[in-house]
Amino acid sequence: MTAETALRFEALEAQAQKLMSVFTKAGHEAVAPSVIQPADVFLDAIGEALRARTYVFTDPDGAELCLRPDLTLPTCRLHVARHADPAVKARYCYNGSAFRFQPQGADETHPREFRQAGIERFGETERETAEAAAITLIIQALSAAGLDDWTMRIGDHGMFRSVLTAAGVPERWRRRLADAFWAPERFHAELKQLTRAPDANARKLPRELLRALDPGDTEASEAAVGAYLDAQAIELIGTRTLAEMTGHLIDVARDIDAAPLPAAAASLIESYVAVSGPARACGETIARLLKGAGVSAGSALDVYDKRLAQLANAGLDLARVTFAAEFGRNLEYYTGLVFEVISPLFGPASPIAGGGRYDNLLRSAGAAIDVPAVGGAIHTERLLKAVKEARA
Repeated sequence: MTAETALRFEALEAQAQKLMSVFTKAGHEAVAPSVIQPADVFLDAIGEALRARTYVFTDPDGAELCLRPDLTLPTCRLHVARHADPAVKARYCYNGSAFRFQPQGADETHPREFRQAGIERFGETERETAEAAAITLIIQALSAAGLDDWTMRIGDHGMFRSVLTAAGVPERWRRRLADAFWAPERFHAELKQLTRAPDANARKLPRELLRALDPGDTEASEAAVGAYLDAQAIELIGTRTLAEMTGHLIDVARDIDAAPLPAAAASLIESYVAVSGPARACGETIARLLKGAGVSAGSALDVYDKRLAQLANAGLDLARVTFAAEFGRNLEYYTGLVFEVISPLFGPASPIAGGGRYDNLLRSAGAAIDVPAVGGAIHTERLLKAVKEARA
């Protein structure tokens, strides 16, 4: 270890102590989930974008494992292993390494191995209160480490799904658009296709595979897709799971001769995802948009307003918070609020911290039910550099 590396390690350790002190004083139990995790659990839960960046390997016993690409799911697995009732309230914090392949090349801002310090809160049914508490605690930790110059960007998967429902989008197309939501270019391409030729993907499928897909028998359909992939020597490691692929193909097959999405519905969706700006103003913009279209997003706007009120009551300066309807983060397990904390040094491409709500994730970790869950994590190497530059 060089002298420079040793000094950096010591600085990261000192910073970690400050962050963890904030978390533990707020009632979060420090845990250290295993670095090595079962690959199938991660590949099923984290989404397509991150699967291709996860380090997967097979041990001498033939078990398929991975290096954890984040610490949220390992903490979920730890919680489920501890509690017969996964809905029990619990708060955890951690500081440890995560591992991701960097397709554009590893560098100081995007290393293959990086540290996360974060919190997870499970079982709290007052969702907006828990979200505000998680976000403000992350901000308090950043401040304790010396970072005071930041802005925050928030998004809302729940609002997005409500707008799709209000627009009259069929369920299978809602899934299709939701799957693409984390990648704006792909999302807009999917929406455009639904308005012009929704059966275009179905017509690309091999006829023998199309005939084998039965929406009423997913088990037989999955076997048929598996046999087809075997015959074509196509492996699934790092991509969709067989069950996901089969479900997707069944949805695609249903689109044969389907009528296009009405132009009015597509226009509403496009107008919604274009909403961006100060968080308070965006709520009013969305309300006017939905009223003008003659539709309702149910309770989604009330949830949005309540969340902002809780953040303000917790002392967060809402003037530093923006909303972007198109913002979804690149982890597909989020179900509601998402947020990122941005420093001037790195900008939005490399956030200092991020997180959100993921009410379905504990089921992926082995729970028999969905459990309210929210959390956030700090990229500690970026934080260290941002603080150093701010003090220079």
